Amino acid sequence: MAKLILTHEVTGLGEPGDVVEVKDGYARNFLIPRSLATPWTKGAESDINAIRKARKTREIASLDDAKALASSLSAKPVVVTANAGPGGRLFGAVTTADIAGAVAAAGGPSVDKRKIEIGQSIKTTGDYTVSIRLHPEVSAKIGVQVVAG
Repeated sequence: MAKLILTHEVTGLGEPGDVVEVKDGYARNFLIPRSLATPWTKGAESDINAIRKARKTREIASLDDAKALASSLSAKPVVVTANAGPGGRLFGAVTTADIAGAVAAAGGPSVDKRKIEIGQSIKTTGDYTVSIRLHPEVSAKIGVQVVAG
């Protein structure tokens, strides 16, 4: 088992600054090459504190702000325009970056694409529901309407 310090949020594992133990292969082949984690050392306590401090400054300040933002995001659907062929099938798929850009274009806040969770890949036109994690305790469900462009 490898002991690591997470530098980015990893779904199902932890948040930045958390010390986790994972299997060696997962650490060596996935987390460390993608800069999602660094090896744990005795002198890394200052790194952990710096990561947690940076996370708190980026995070939405309070739970009330996150709830207000969640209700405003849920109120109106977001429209994503994508290239589609006959029958509404897309050339490619709608990504989290596309959704984050559409939220910003619709007048919403800038949302980190890593906080957006799409259930199954979006490959056809239509209406979908995606989840955005705004705060560790608050998640917003927003409607995404994919139209051919």
